[in-house]
Amino acid sequence: MSRIYDCADETARKDGIADAASAVRRGELVVLPTDTVYGIGTDAFSPKAVAGLLEAKGRGRDMPPPVLVGSMRAATALIEDLGNHGRDLMEEFWPGPLTLVCTATPSLSWDLGDTKGTVAVRMPMDPVALELLKETGPMAVSSANKSGQPAAATAEDAIEQLGDEVAVYLDGGEAESPVASTIVDLTYAVPRVLRSGAISIEQLRSVCGTVIGELRKGRTKPKAQAEPEPGTEAAAEPPEAGTTEPEAEASKDTDRSES
Repeated sequence: MSRIYDCADETARKDGIADAASAVRRGELVVLPTDTVYGIGTDAFSPKAVAGLLEAKGRGRDMPPPVLVGSMRAATALIEDLGNHGRDLMEEFWPGPLTLVCTATPSLSWDLGDTKGTVAVRMPMDPVALELLKETGPMAVSSANKSGQPAAATAEDAIEQLGDEVAVYLDGGEAESPVASTIVDLTYAVPRVLRSGAISIEQLRSVCGTVIGELRKGRTKPKAQAEPEPGTEAAAEPPEAGTTEPEAEASKDTDRSES
């Protein structure tokens, strides 16, 4: 039986975060609010737990989840190369609705799916999410919905779709923004938008200068100065969070969706 906590109540919030953290450590699934839509998450370093997350959503290893972190320091431990602009983007837009796809640190003992050596990372601007991440460390988090269904804007939406597959639901009220996080691929020589979202390309260009816009189906893929290592996904967070399931045409053709 799932346990549901109303995080508007201080005592329930404290108890809920403690219960959710324990559930994550046991490899169970939890639903949490983010600054975009609700996410379903688990221990990023437990292959069994991540497999359970993908199964609950009804998606395969070809759509690995993104990873949410509670600090920039936690993010940099997961990333081998931030490129020329990664740190500047983090400092400008984190915590917030920006997901960065980077080359993952090769020594990490985890299995998020068919990532081809990349990881999609985000630090959300939501106090409940950040409190939980402080307790658990990095979590694999995708949008709290069945694959192909609308992302959950409320805990009730998530409960309706996921039911007892989730151990703990943290109810943080209705999502403030239904818009997905923007996903930017930093494995190219020039940053490239894999999914348009809450952070506009104009905002990105104010930090990075040149940014390649999102590819649309039917358009020819631009030729970059240097092709990235194969395997960026489009986001692993629901169309994270926001849209229905995300689709991005990366040269590596992997789809990630998150909250």
